[in-house]
Amino acid sequence: MVMWVFGYGSLIWKPGFNYDDRLVGFIKGYRRVFYQGSTDHRGTPEFPGRTATLEPAEGEVCWGMAYKITKKEDQEVALTYLEVREKQYDKKAYVDLFTEPAASVPAVSGVLVYIGSPDKKVNENYLGPASVEDIASQIARAEGPSGPNRDYLFQLEKALGLLGCEDKHVSDIAKEVRRILSDEEVTIS
Repeated sequence: MVMWVFGYGSLIWKPGFNYDDRLVGFIKGYRRVFYQGSTDHRGTPEFPGRTATLEPAEGEVCWGMAYKITKKEDQEVALTYLEVREKQYDKKAYVDLFTEPAASVPAVSGVLVYIGSPDKKVNENYLGPASVEDIASQIARAEGPSGPNRDYLFQLEKALGLLGCEDKHVSDIAKEVRRILSDEEVTIS
């Protein structure tokens, strides 16, 4: 049995597990949002970073990378790894992956995706919606064991660009983080 995993954040550029093939594609009915707090990778419990999660959104699509894992041993290793890496994401879903915008039939069905739900009872790190300015301010300042939160944002923006995918939410936040960092440099100089 083949396993597929969909990445819409750092999994796009850094899967961290063995895979046999990968496909650029999108899932329908979701949009990528920076509403998930990160207290273990891109922030701390005292100052959480913000990472991407998925939010149901009628008529929207979220582009990313799907990874095909064929060997049973590789699947077990990947799942063990992802359960640790994605531990702050409380929900798993199985979705259809499309590779062509006009397609009505998915390229792959049953693709695993990790989601940080808005249910604060089971997802204590969910931060929720905020203005672009507030999200950017938090991302510009947060840092955790995996590095500065802004690196996550800029790597995601770059990875999406390399895939030929535009995500206005990501680019708007990245633009504002750059403005904040530029203003801080001017103030320091």
